Amino acid sequence: MLLALSILMRTAHLIAGAVWVGGSVIYLAVIIPGLRLGSASSQTSAAIAALFRRVVNICIGVELLTGVYLIFDRLSTVSVGTAYIAVLVVKIAAALAMIALALYQAQEARRPAKYRGRFWRQVPRWILGLGLLTFFLGATLVGLFDTALLR
Repeated sequence: MLLALSILMRTAHLIAGAVWVGGSVIYLAVIIPGLRLGSASSQTSAAIAALFRRVVNICIGVELLTGVYLIFDRLSTVSVGTAYIAVLVVKIAAALAMIALALYQAQEARRPAKYRGRFWRQVPRWILGLGLLTFFLGATLVGLFDTALLR
């Protein structure tokens, strides 16, 4: 039963991260340029942004819940060593930075466009970069954990 829960949590964690990061790639590389080329109305752009923000909010909730579970699950299973802990701390910091940037972006989106700072336009790229970093760090953690199990 506990193994099934761990597998479910890992799967949900991975899917939520993939949806958020993959969605960010599609949003930046396809949707935004498509809206600009098609001269979409500001209402259409705002509706798409609001829908994407809802998906991101769900992903953030899933990532937080499953992430906390996975931290305790992994750290209570085997002695993982200092390298694992260091990578985990960096991954947590990157994930929290992503969440903070997403919250900042959502807050700024409520303000009139003329009052948004230049940084607001760069935030999606920062979120994507941090998301890619968290995936890399997650893969590194899996490798470190597997190595610890073999010892």
